Amino acid sequence: MPIHLLALDTSTDLLAAALLTVPPQPPDGSTAAPALACLNEAGGKQASSRLIPALMGLLAASGLGLADLQAIAFGQGPGAFTGLRTACAVAQGLALAHETPLLAIDSLLIVAEDARLQAGDWPAVADCWVAMDARMDEVYAAAYQHGPGGWQVRVAPQLWTLPALAAAWAPAPPRRVAGTAITAFADRLPWGAAQRIPDCSNRAAALARLALAAWQQGASIAPDQALPLYLRDKVALTTAERSQRKLAALPSP
Repeated sequence: MPIHLLALDTSTDLLAAALLTVPPQPPDGSTAAPALACLNEAGGKQASSRLIPALMGLLAASGLGLADLQAIAFGQGPGAFTGLRTACAVAQGLALAHETPLLAIDSLLIVAEDARLQAGDWPAVADCWVAMDARMDEVYAAAYQHGPGGWQVRVAPQLWTLPALAAAWAPAPPRRVAGTAITAFADRLPWGAAQRIPDCSNRAAALARLALAAWQQGASIAPDQALPLYLRDKVALTTAERSQRKLAALPSP
């Protein structure tokens, strides 16, 4: 029986969706290649209205329905507050109709997986920091290690100020960094000699690969157990707070 996994993520300003079909392995020991359909398009404010039609389009193009899915994966966060709520709510809504299991995927790990495939020449065991612009002069960051057994978390996702992240890197500078903070804070973080990968090449494909790994590891949860991963309570600074941060960033006289 084939495995059909639907995956979605709106934790950034990009809407990423994928449908992965893994066929049964032939009895002769040969390997049948999975089929992958991907969608990467502008998200943000458009995500809430575009997400369900995009997912239904992927299913229709493959001749599948929601009842055919073994699981639905969603980007759990961290990331944009509205985007996380949208992805979780849509995944739950689609899953509840057929009691389909959900797979909650670390949104920063999606960036690491995409970077790994972009680089192509990483050693068998390699570390990677992910640093994503979280606005308000802060960064969502985490560290991961990829080896023969897949990805392992070295430093769990956290919300960092720029000085705090710089201090964390000081004792052991990162060898590889991926994510939008590379461009957003180009001269404000100590990148050193790190290999830098600022942009995702195919976020939807990376999400699908992580969804399959999570499914194979038995990491599915019931729809009513799904929750977004919020790392920030405040989503904006007051005028006074913005002024204070600007003053703090000015060089000393």
